[in-house]
Amino acid sequence: MEATERFLQYIGIWTTSERDSGQEPSSLRQFDLAHQLVFELKEMGLERVEVDNHCLVYGFLPATPGLERAPCLGLLAHLDTYPDCSGYHVRPQILPDYDGGEVILGDSGLRLTVSDFPHLPSLAGQTLITSSGDTLLGADDKAGIAEILTALERVIAGGRPHGPVSVAFMPDEEIGIGTAHLDLKRLGAQYAFTVDGWEVGEIVTETFNAVLAEVETRGVNIHTGRAKGIMINAQLVALEFADMLPAEEIPARTEGYEGFYHLRKMSGTVEEARLWYNLRDFSREGIQKRMETMEEAAGELNRRYGPGTVRVRFREEYRNLNEVISRHPEMIEKACAACRKAGVEPKVTCTRGGSDGARVSFAGVPCPNLGVGGWAYHSPQEHITAEAIERVSRILEELIVLYGEAEDGT
Repeated sequence: MEATERFLQYIGIWTTSERDSGQEPSSLRQFDLAHQLVFELKEMGLERVEVDNHCLVYGFLPATPGLERAPCLGLLAHLDTYPDCSGYHVRPQILPDYDGGEVILGDSGLRLTVSDFPHLPSLAGQTLITSSGDTLLGADDKAGIAEILTALERVIAGGRPHGPVSVAFMPDEEIGIGTAHLDLKRLGAQYAFTVDGWEVGEIVTETFNAVLAEVETRGVNIHTGRAKGIMINAQLVALEFADMLPAEEIPARTEGYEGFYHLRKMSGTVEEARLWYNLRDFSREGIQKRMETMEEAAGELNRRYGPGTVRVRFREEYRNLNEVISRHPEMIEKACAACRKAGVEPKVTCTRGGSDGARVSFAGVPCPNLGVGGWAYHSPQEHITAEAIERVSRILEELIVLYGEAEDGT
């Protein structure tokens, strides 16, 4: 089966994760895709194929004779789609021989424009796949899953020599708990790659350091007719707090290696309000400074309105992948070689985000992230080309073969 055909099947399966659902996986619908993948992996001849109670899918491809001592390569992707954009009843639009111009997304009123997406002309002549504008598409990360399975199928069908390969497909990556129950012993990989990035040929060796900050403000409520000098509106205090953070350091005004404060969610009444921030920075010093800036703002407001008015709590989500990957340059060399063998120029880069690979790396298995080939993830404007899906599957095929060429993994 071709990679694009697989992808189109997978996006028809609703797998949206859910924040704060109180269960794991966060949505039982993710098992629908998990069971489909179990069937396909078994059909290919992989061993130790199963889906566990947490909706993690595992499979193992034994080495071809003579390469049993090669390092076990892990390939990982995630089952779920982003919870803040509908993933139900995805209706893809397929545009063969795309002209590189504007695309109307169904009847949604949305469109892809060159002004918003300057790369569109470079896709001219390819088969563009978009959503209908009512949902996201699901390339993040169902294209990654399709690319992994197709690469495995081609290696097996082509009789190409290879070392041992282990795969895992995880739920709930989009809500930050994709690796919570990943059993690295069961995975058995010495080296691994997540397939969950952006451009074809992208090799991500750096991620943000990520911290979730929850800001709680408490007020004093009283009848508005006699409120002077007594009322403290917790919502207004929360707005003051937000105003005390650097105005230019938000996602819409930063790029490259610049970090940010991202106000993800807010709620409140006069008596109590809450703000949830994603703090992001590439350096440990930078993320620490952002936490200190928030604590200083809270301190100032507590002096202004009284102790206990503002409280900030922090939770680390993941750390910069580069702290681990910098010690394994041979992995990047192999990924670059696989790209070139597939006719793609590699691009070693950072990502302005995170990956399950960061958590896997700090758990003991170095795990860079590879591009899937899509754009505009987490939105109804998400899109990808059939050619990109095909090229990434070819890169993974070459990577599997390369990891069988040297028993020491170098």
